[in-house]
Amino acid sequence: MQQKKGQAAMEFLMTYGWAILAAIVAIGVLAYFGVFSPGKLTGSSAIVNNPFYASSWLVNTSTVQLELTNNGGDVLIVNTLTVNGTGASTGTNCATPSTFGATITNPGAITLFSNMTCSGDTLVAGNNFAGDIKIRYQKQGSALNQTVTGTIRTNIV
Repeated sequence: MQQKKGQAAMEFLMTYGWAILAAIVAIGVLAYFGVFSPGKLTGSSAIVNNPFYASSWLVNTSTVQLELTNNGGDVLIVNTLTVNGTGASTGTNCATPSTFGATITNPGAITLFSNMTCSGDTLVAGNNFAGDIKIRYQKQGSALNQTVTGTIRTNIV
């Protein structure tokens, strides 16, 4: 009779062992197919506060390009535009060059900012990029600088 108790305990442990092994294999398969990497599943986005709207964007291994629409009713003069990496992209800083000057955007106009060179950490094609956008501008005829912020999340090409 004592042997039957031992056999029942061994069968109980073996059943749990197989169930645990099956769970480990299932988790391994899900990890292999990228289910636990949400960054690969998320879409690309760029959001900038009013009076600007990010209509298009591109991040490659050396530059960030933003196409901004002036959604305000005033003529705006953009003085500087910077993108600082966040999260895994921390250490990457992209900015308009010191020779940038000012870009005038009329209401409803779309302006491409394509000369933002990046420094700091190297951008690797295929990786994700996340950053904070900061735009310093002023309304035409005003001497006051204003700042608007936003975020960008996309894949590096």
